[in-house]
Amino acid sequence: MTEECRVCVDAGVCKMKTLITARDNGMGLIEIDIKSDCPNVLKMSWKLEPMSPYAEVEAEFSKSSVYKLADEAIPHTACPVPAGIIKALEVAGDLGLKRDSSIRFLQEGEEVDIS
Repeated sequence: MTEECRVCVDAGVCKMKTLITARDNGMGLIEIDIKSDCPNVLKMSWKLEPMSPYAEVEAEFSKSSVYKLADEAIPHTACPVPAGIIKALEVAGDLGLKRDSSIRFLQEGEEVDIS
């Protein structure tokens, strides 16, 4: 069992920030606590129940509890918060390592080495 995992998601142009805390409840389920500037993310968080990290991380997008709740509450599909919730759940469930991820816009002519 890992200690709690905390993730901060800066959603970008809307300037809304979300703090996600995921922790094992000792019964194999992960509890998610969310603090956010975004009323839509908060609306989603009210329905989050403890969940199995295995079932959620391995679920198809359309069957993920997190993405189903996001579909009901968040009007903007480009919102990165649901992915942040899944990443926190994955780490808190000992299924992944803590490593930052990002989306970065490239300048015209900028190259990226993908090897």
